[in-house]
Amino acid sequence: MGSKNNVTEFVLLGLTQSPEGRKVLFVAFLLIYIVTIVGNLLIMVTIMASPSLGSPMYFFLAYLSLLDTVYSTAIAPKMMVDLLHVKKTISFQACMTQVFIDHFFAGAEVILLVVMAYDRYVAICKPLHYLIIMNRRVCVLMLLVAWTGGFLHSLVQFLVIYQLPFCGPNVIDNFLCDVYPLLKLACTNTYLTGLSMMANGGAICTVTFFILLVSYGVILYSLKTHGLEGKRKAFHTCVSHITVVILFFVPCIFLFARPSSTFPIDKSMTVVLTCITPMLNPLVYTLRNAEMKNAMRKLWSNCVAIVRRGLYPPCRAR
Repeated sequence: MGSKNNVTEFVLLGLTQSPEGRKVLFVAFLLIYIVTIVGNLLIMVTIMASPSLGSPMYFFLAYLSLLDTVYSTAIAPKMMVDLLHVKKTISFQACMTQVFIDHFFAGAEVILLVVMAYDRYVAICKPLHYLIIMNRRVCVLMLLVAWTGGFLHSLVQFLVIYQLPFCGPNVIDNFLCDVYPLLKLACTNTYLTGLSMMANGGAICTVTFFILLVSYGVILYSLKTHGLEGKRKAFHTCVSHITVVILFFVPCIFLFARPSSTFPIDKSMTVVLTCITPMLNPLVYTLRNAEMKNAMRKLWSNCVAIVRRGLYPPCRAR
């Protein structure tokens, strides 16, 4: 590797070169990151602390929030630190690590969203067998499949990029390391490599996206046999899931379902995928979910009651 790679670090151009623009973006992304972490942690704590949220749907939702938390943390802090500096660099090893982590959690989220769609299909179309089909053992197995699938997808991306020769240009016109910008810097013909990356990432995203849309279409169509209240509840749940699917897959398809190339809008799409979507997911799932909102109110009331008891302990009769 050392004989064919003379690059020890990469220079990131970031989102903007304007000092004023960098300050504004730093404040904006700091707020987005705080909302992302607080929102997703609140969902995880609420689900773990609420016996009423013990269904498989909330089990998967808690892990989706965990994925979003770690995924955002792998990207956002480095980006915010870079906004405070004129020259932004990342070592070769750190760049490769970022590529692996990025695709690991993104790949796991793709599979997890498919699992969540299947969970809704069973819950709505086979309600009498729901708890039998989606038992805890099956849920854990599906979760392991999501983690394993994300790892294998990321490992393929990582190994292909890691063995490429980088012998000269080291400037990446983005705020993070990713596959296509790195292919552009490699000192070899990467046309076939780009096609394999497109098949491993973009094609999977595109096919999965349309399968999910068809699946939710079938689920929504089946609601005509349900009662009014059940139909309303299932419809709101499905709309939340569809919204999250669109927020995640549209930028993913745009970035990876094309031959190896880069465009100026790639930065905006990457921001949506890595920062905006993880922030919106908890909002989407809580604003239209009465069970989540009620559980959060109950959790808040219990926390307030505990604090009050700590501040104002009851007087003991003498």
